[in-house]
Amino acid sequence: MALKKQIQELQKRREEAKMGGGEKAIEKQEAMGKMTARNRILALLDKDSFQEYDMFVQHEARDFDMAKKILHGDGVIIGTGTISGQPVCIFAQDFTVAGGSLGLMHSRKITKIMDHSLKMKVPLIGINDSGGARIQEGVNSLAGYGEIFFRNTLASGVIPQISVILGPCAGGAVYSPALTDFVFVVENISKMFITGPEVIRTVLGEEISMEDLGGARVHSEITGNAHFFAENEPECFEQIKKLLSYIPGNNDRKAIKCCPKPPQSKYRIGEIVPDDPALPYDVRDVVRAVVDDSEFFEIQQLWAANLVIGFGRMNGETCGFVCNQPLVLAGVLDVDSSDKAARFIRYCDAFNIPIITLVDLPGYLPGVDQEHAGVIRHGAKILYAYSEASVPKLTVILRKAYGGGYIAMGSRHLRADFVFAWPTAEVAVMGPEGAANIIFKKEISEAENPDEMRQQKVKEYKEKFANPYVAASKGYIDTVIAPEETRNILLHAIEVSVEKAVSLPRKKHGIPPF
Repeated sequence: MALKKQIQELQKRREEAKMGGGEKAIEKQEAMGKMTARNRILALLDKDSFQEYDMFVQHEARDFDMAKKILHGDGVIIGTGTISGQPVCIFAQDFTVAGGSLGLMHSRKITKIMDHSLKMKVPLIGINDSGGARIQEGVNSLAGYGEIFFRNTLASGVIPQISVILGPCAGGAVYSPALTDFVFVVENISKMFITGPEVIRTVLGEEISMEDLGGARVHSEITGNAHFFAENEPECFEQIKKLLSYIPGNNDRKAIKCCPKPPQSKYRIGEIVPDDPALPYDVRDVVRAVVDDSEFFEIQQLWAANLVIGFGRMNGETCGFVCNQPLVLAGVLDVDSSDKAARFIRYCDAFNIPIITLVDLPGYLPGVDQEHAGVIRHGAKILYAYSEASVPKLTVILRKAYGGGYIAMGSRHLRADFVFAWPTAEVAVMGPEGAANIIFKKEISEAENPDEMRQQKVKEYKEKFANPYVAASKGYIDTVIAPEETRNILLHAIEVSVEKAVSLPRKKHGIPPF
């Protein structure tokens, strides 16, 4: 009889804990268009797979009448479960409990599941929905954030770390998502900022809405802090599931191999790139023409759109794609696109994912704004990332590959394993027009018809230098291929690179141009 009563008491405590901040707080949360923390976890994980820990943890604060307040679970839910059968660790801040504010025990719950994920080498998913540090707990809250940041850094490159912003994430709290691998945001729900609108109004006298300051679109299109943008929470959860299907659970494994499917016939690779080198095209169609089932999972689609990154499968194996996008700024490299590429390359390298680079760019973006924004330092990041990467690196030059852009985009000189070029490739120090104006300046200026002479010299330069055969003759390009041969030759290159091993100089770590 005593056991029965104890079980009844357990069930009662569980039901109370599951109510979080109570019915009114839950109603308020749902009125804002937000799911509760618990429902978010259940919606994301496989059915009946969630196992919760530390459900009955309570805060230890005593000042400001905190001793009288019961905060169920201390405002965060932690546990383990599976997604598509693969184990994950997860935490979700509960905004219905003290606004999801972070105190000492709240942070200890998070760091506990972080430690578990690193020890068990499974992905970590963090759902952020918090008003920030719990002021009543003072420096304990700051200490809690520091412990989280430290663990984010330890886990980096060992397990995938995914942050989901489903409410406010303010002040020091924003640095944990910034340290993780992928950040997901949702329209009208996600808010990330260091200083809120009230502080900006007080200090600077400027009025700005929370959405304009740090909403989902701001971080997806302007800052680059977010990797995936969704219209609603269910769409966001589907994005997370899809991402996890492409990446391995830790750095000792490779992504799960899927049954290969040929690309869809509607993507005719030989018809995608225009004959006129001045005309743009969508490089994503080239990717879809070579990957299994023409399925390409793009990352950071809305930011630095002159460069395209994402995952696709080749014969069932996950590959990372880094591609210039001629539709936007002719595919040039600039400050943001260099950062975008470098970070993705390093992620692929850390998690054993081969890198395929598709090249078509006139170089780095010129201009005072770019120089002042530090294009030298940022541009060096992509050089560093490619040079350091030890996974198989395959490059296809589709069209333009001029100047420093040619070197930066996975060239043989940065130790690409295989470099292929289409017959349309133009590999040179600079574009034919600019080169002709410099090399043949005297002839052009002294000609009876300078414009006619310029066109003649441009044609002469193109025939002599703006083609793939000069680079191929030096061994910088392994072979020139027809577009229709691209998929098969990439599949072969991946197959022969499977046991690739690289010996690097002994060192503690390099010094990237952060």
